[in-house]
Amino acid sequence: MNQGFPPDLLTKRKKYRRELLESGKAFTDIHVAILGGSTTHDVKDALELLLLREGIRCEFYESEYGQYWQDAMFPNQELTAFKPDVIYIHTSLRNIPRFPLLSDSAGDVDKLFEETYNHFAVMWNKIRDTYGCPIVQNNFEYPFWRLLGNRDAADIHGRVYFVTHLNLKIAEYAQAHDNFYINDINYLSAAYGLEAWSDPFYWYMYKYALAFPAIPRLAHSVANIIKSLYGKNKKAFALDLDNTLWGGIVGEDGVENLQIGQETSVGQMYSEFQEYIKSHKQLGVVLNIVSKNEPENALSGLDRPDMTLRADDFVMIKANWEPKSQNLADIARVLSLGEDAFVFVDDNPAEREIIRQQTGAAVPEIGERPEHYICMIDKMGYFETTILSADDGAKTAMYQQNAARSRTEIEFSDYGEYLRSLEMTAEIKPFAPIYLSRIAQLTNKSNQFNLTTRRYTQADIAAASADPGLITLYGRLRDKFGDNGVVAVVIGKLEGNVCSIILWLMSCRVLRRDMEVAMMDEFVRYCKERGVKVIHGCYYPTAKNRIVADFYDKQGFTLDSEDKSGRKYYSLDVDKYQSGNHYIEVAL
Repeated sequence: MNQGFPPDLLTKRKKYRRELLESGKAFTDIHVAILGGSTTHDVKDALELLLLREGIRCEFYESEYGQYWQDAMFPNQELTAFKPDVIYIHTSLRNIPRFPLLSDSAGDVDKLFEETYNHFAVMWNKIRDTYGCPIVQNNFEYPFWRLLGNRDAADIHGRVYFVTHLNLKIAEYAQAHDNFYINDINYLSAAYGLEAWSDPFYWYMYKYALAFPAIPRLAHSVANIIKSLYGKNKKAFALDLDNTLWGGIVGEDGVENLQIGQETSVGQMYSEFQEYIKSHKQLGVVLNIVSKNEPENALSGLDRPDMTLRADDFVMIKANWEPKSQNLADIARVLSLGEDAFVFVDDNPAEREIIRQQTGAAVPEIGERPEHYICMIDKMGYFETTILSADDGAKTAMYQQNAARSRTEIEFSDYGEYLRSLEMTAEIKPFAPIYLSRIAQLTNKSNQFNLTTRRYTQADIAAASADPGLITLYGRLRDKFGDNGVVAVVIGKLEGNVCSIILWLMSCRVLRRDMEVAMMDEFVRYCKERGVKVIHGCYYPTAKNRIVADFYDKQGFTLDSEDKSGRKYYSLDVDKYQSGNHYIEVAL
């Protein structure tokens, strides 16, 4: 199983499950409840495999056939004991009880619409109140037949009209409620082909809400939402140039003969692809070049006036004759990202296979036709967006600044002098409403500097901010190169004169900058103000956070115990704490 899913995903599910579980990957364990309005067993099996591939191992709860509403609305000891981390509601057009009749008045139609919508909205509210976990809800596919023909889309009695407005109402609910996510089967069924998706044979024979072959496509979409919630999205592109971002080979054909721009059909294909890639900067995706080329040729190509992507759109440009795997590793090191955070795009199948074998990067099979590049990448859901923060659009500049810091570091033989040269200032304060989305996003994306591995939604962060029994701090770091944004988060739970650190994490882009020391100084200060005498800390090991295994040791904590899994438990006598921040000015 590489980037897509094989056609025999479900028929050979046991084989794929065994391979994934034996892959040596470190898994995040979660509980997923599937509340279905139709047969869901194969949906569950496909979802399990696709989440395993993303490093998420699931235990599942499945409602009985068609019992989604009853399970949600009435006391359910089994579901309560299950403690779901995510609830996925697998409903479809088959779960709309009634559609308008031609004999219905406008008032009758309005009443039917409100009853249908409220059937679901009341359920969502009940789930939110009872379980407090993220909800993933299918919207509705269009009907595969239209009584009124084209008029079905405009007449209040039309099924197409009814579904269109119901989907808009669901979208409005999603906009107004955190922790609620739409699985857009209206789009999926259109992309798949509505007639094939809604093949009634599967409903009448097996009570499937969609055709059996389409189930992996549906499950992949749900998996994308869940892996995004758990910080498993990719973070960066590593892009080839020749015949990938433009048509032709710049070193052979010359800059003037590259196929780009609006003059030819092929040039238009590459221009549209560049526009698609560039648009990802708005999501905070970091763009980089990995090309076998002379540096001057690469830069001259990007300097053409009809290029959509320019040199300053990229954080790093590796144009040389070194192996691309080495160049990708170098970029990952400078940006403090794992290789598995990258999506590698190259028209050359040999280069794709090398990267796939030698790195952890995702490698889409884009094929040989540039008009299909966008679709081949987009359908993979590498950058599925569940939270969008104000800092995302500034990520390119932040990473460019980080690269500049790395270059400056080389100039200093004394690391302390290097840190002083950065002229760092920090804003360390209790959670503020303006930063809640970024804080939630950070809790789900930070893997290396993450001591407890806990994940929070924006609603969770808002609740923590308002809880008087918690100490909540965010850290924002600035230096002479620019603003890094919110990069650190700490939550401590108060119990008398004891405070237990339940969350401590920091963005990888400020590693080794002593921000963690400044955060600890401020956290201890806030603890003292609340009468805390002892601070407890814990470290839960993962495959990615080994770099902070000795964090508490360095901060002067005493190791109290360590269990067989490698979990460490620490304590700190607050009165004996020595401030360690020497390089960062903390703004008051």
